[in-house]
Amino acid sequence: MSVDRACERLGQRLQSVDPNDCRRAGFHLGDGASRWHQALLYRDFPARGDVFQPRRVLLIGGIHGDEFSSVSMVFQWMRKLEQERIQPFYWRVIPSANPDGLFANPATRENLAGVDLNRNFPSADWNQRALSYWRSRTGSDKRRFPGKSSMSEPETRWLVSQIESFKPDAIVSVHAPYGVLDYDGPLRPPERFGYLRLQPLGVYPGSLGNYAGVDRKLPVITLELPNAGSMPTAAQSQRIWSDMLNWLARNLPRERPPLYERLDDEVWLNQPRDP
Repeated sequence: MSVDRACERLGQRLQSVDPNDCRRAGFHLGDGASRWHQALLYRDFPARGDVFQPRRVLLIGGIHGDEFSSVSMVFQWMRKLEQERIQPFYWRVIPSANPDGLFANPATRENLAGVDLNRNFPSADWNQRALSYWRSRTGSDKRRFPGKSSMSEPETRWLVSQIESFKPDAIVSVHAPYGVLDYDGPLRPPERFGYLRLQPLGVYPGSLGNYAGVDRKLPVITLELPNAGSMPTAAQSQRIWSDMLNWLARNLPRERPPLYERLDDEVWLNQPRDP
C-alpha cells in the first residue's frame, strides 16, 4: 500500500486526520507491512537549533487499533513538531502501529490475526509466562491474546526493528482509555503530565513496557488518554505535551561537545588557586 492510500484510509477512519495534510507530511513507508498488507508509516523530525547529539524519542500511537484518540493525538503532536522553531530532540513518529485493527469494521484492539500487539513483544519472560498468564489472569480474553510465540506478528517485528535501528533514548506510547500516566524503566517516573497522574499499571509478558522498559532499560512513557473515541481539549493536550517535554529534557542523558569540555578544563586551569 502506498502512502497516499494509507493517508486516504486514515482520513476516512479519523475525522481528525486530513488526508491531504497526511500526504504532505513526509511519511516514509516502513520496510514491512501489516498482516493485511497495510502500510506501516513513520516520519522523522530532526532536532532544531544548536543541539549537540540530540536525544532520540520514539513516539508510537495506535498499538491497539480501537483506540482512535491515540492516533489522533500523535497526528496533533506532529503538527506541533512541524511548527517548532527550536526543539532539542530527534523524534521518530509512528502514528498507527496497528493499521489492521484501526481499519477493521468495527475497529479492533488486536491485529488481523487476533493478536494483542502489546503482549507480543519479546520480553525475557514471554516463553515462560505469556500464554499461562493469558489463560489464568485474563480468562483467555481474546482481546489480550499474546500470540503463539513472541514476535509472531509482522507489526511487532517491525516495531522491534525500529527500536533497534533508531536507538531511542526514550519511548512514548499513546493509549486509551484509562486516563492515567504509566511508566516503566530505569529513571524516576514523572508524577504527572497535565491531567494524567502517575498510576503504574504493571508490566505484562510481552508488553512494550516490559520488553523496552524492564529488559532494555529504556524509559517507556505510556500515556493513557481518558477516552478512546474523543480527544482531550487543546489546552489539556498542550499541557501534557509541555510537561512531557520538560521531563524528557531534565531526565534524559545529555552529552556535551568535546570542545565545551576542553574549554571548561582550560577555564578551570587558568583560575587562581589557593596556596
